[in-house]
Amino acid sequence: MARIVIRQTTEKDAALIVRCIRELAIYEKEPVEHVKITEADVRRDAFGAQPRFEVLIAELDDRPAGFALFFPNYSTWEGKPGLYIEDIFVEEHARKTGIGRALIAKVAATAKERGCARIDLAVLDWNPARGFYHRIGFRHASQWQIFRLSGAELDAAAKEASG
Repeated sequence: MARIVIRQTTEKDAALIVRCIRELAIYEKEPVEHVKITEADVRRDAFGAQPRFEVLIAELDDRPAGFALFFPNYSTWEGKPGLYIEDIFVEEHARKTGIGRALIAKVAATAKERGCARIDLAVLDWNPARGFYHRIGFRHASQWQIFRLSGAELDAAAKEASG
């Protein structure tokens, strides 16, 4: 029987984290060159003085096979913190082994330990993992749409604040 281990990453995992993010980009049919994060970014933002995110690594028989990257958010209506899963990915050879469920379970346990009211994530509309999330108990908030401000538009909006 396959042995699954979910572990918290350390600074030594920076290259592995970048590799996992690149593999996710390939799965999402995005050019790998669009992934700009570096090992230095990971060391600074996951393990620096003010960590901005955390990463769990899933190992299958002592070999990395998936990851979940998450960070805190906040629900004003609940008056409690939450966690947002930015990325979760299981390598193709390791799918259907329980790794995805184990990653979600570990994030959920972390949320409960921290007094969080909920976990949020976004899923591409073509991603077959949507069924997996439904089976775990996630509900599609169809009334909500994700909007994003980035790049030149972010620059222009910020410029308005400075007059």
